[in-house]
Amino acid sequence: MKFAMAALVRRSTSLNVSKVFGLRHFTASITQLQNVSSSKTLSKPGVPNIVLVEGVRIPFLMSGTTYANLMPHDLARNALLGLVKRTGLDKDSVDYIIMGTVIQEVKTSNVAREAALGAGFSEKIPAHTVTQACISSNQAISSAIGLIASGNCDAVIAGGVEFMSDVPIRVSRKMRKLMLTLNKAKKLPQKLSLISQMLSPSALTPELPAVAEFSTGETMGHSADRLASAFSISRKEQDEYAARSHQLAFEASEKGLLTDLVPYKVPGKAETVSKDNGVRPSSLEKLSKLKPAFIKPHGSITAANSSFLTDGASACLVMSEKKALELGFKPKAYLRDYVYVSQDPKDQLLLGPAYATPKVLEKAGLKMSDISVFEYHEAFAGQILANLKAMESDWFAATYMNRTSKVGAPELSKFNLWGGSLSLGHPFGATGVRLVTTTANRLHKEGGQYGLVAACAAGGIGHGMIVEAYPN
Repeated sequence: MKFAMAALVRRSTSLNVSKVFGLRHFTASITQLQNVSSSKTLSKPGVPNIVLVEGVRIPFLMSGTTYANLMPHDLARNALLGLVKRTGLDKDSVDYIIMGTVIQEVKTSNVAREAALGAGFSEKIPAHTVTQACISSNQAISSAIGLIASGNCDAVIAGGVEFMSDVPIRVSRKMRKLMLTLNKAKKLPQKLSLISQMLSPSALTPELPAVAEFSTGETMGHSADRLASAFSISRKEQDEYAARSHQLAFEASEKGLLTDLVPYKVPGKAETVSKDNGVRPSSLEKLSKLKPAFIKPHGSITAANSSFLTDGASACLVMSEKKALELGFKPKAYLRDYVYVSQDPKDQLLLGPAYATPKVLEKAGLKMSDISVFEYHEAFAGQILANLKAMESDWFAATYMNRTSKVGAPELSKFNLWGGSLSLGHPFGATGVRLVTTTANRLHKEGGQYGLVAACAAGGIGHGMIVEAYPN
């Protein structure tokens, strides 16, 4: 699928972003449970209500900073411990643990299991790791929902972790073949011949990981630059949106709204980490001076209007409503309908939210006007603005989505009001839990009923989910 670039630029709706800018426990009887369940408009007959009890995350830090000497399972373990402490959870009441990650540490390939054991969960509790690029912990949550809905589990911890301070760097494929052959060689001349081949530059050159599409060979930053150009999104608009994200994150932090944060005392460090360290409000004048990061010199994607490499972990407790109330928990939210979408990874790599939003709304029987809280993953400012323009375009809806009319873009007055991935950080495997937890927290803070989570991911994949506030 290829964009008709000129036509798209002409028809895309203009969007000027510069104009808009202790878990409580209680004891519930079965009668109370029935009353609560029957009153929910999105409850489905014969399907158990599934709830988010609580979600937490350790502070998200720029890679190469305070977490640099740790390992991924250290971060994930402390997210799990933070969840246990926040909720007072009896570890034996958990049936399963699922965590998402993208770039795996080879020594702990099933990082969910290693983190669970390190956090003191019973060895009898199964755990597995999922990977789905930037929506890995979204997948962990929906996998938890599936286990509960099917009756296999009552309580599942879903989370995610990413550790960009120390990613696996492999020796070259040629070197790997030579080493494997050397291991089988029996005669000295053959061994010497193989060793001499190992000393060649082509064998010694390592393979570095890259945030790039295997199918296209293109980095995500290049894709974002082309997408911004296709939708005629200016550098100024992108810098304005990035400045908005950082300012809102700063204000949310100062006001104590980011209650999903749990402190982390890093071994060997004097101070306990209690805040994200990538939030940096800045002026448009400063942002405008940065040079393009990917397509040089004419691109519009810079380091400041892109999400940065981040270390972090998150965890949330997902339960059947019945089990949660039996154990004395007051849930935060109902986890309702969700969808996964996918499209062309070449020209539509980052448009997952535009495709997922109308689908999940239709599945839930809701309209855009029913949504009080929007939490979308911010990979790049240009990516967010491209999605909003796509959602405002009747032509895009008809041409690429087989829809009769546009779904409409969210109002920015409801959109990512506590900052987003551009400012808070984006540990690939952990962001989904942050999005869902923030949606639940905002619904209660702002008095809304429904929230919508959406995110794009590598491979042209996208995700959308409806979150419903639990009654006070």
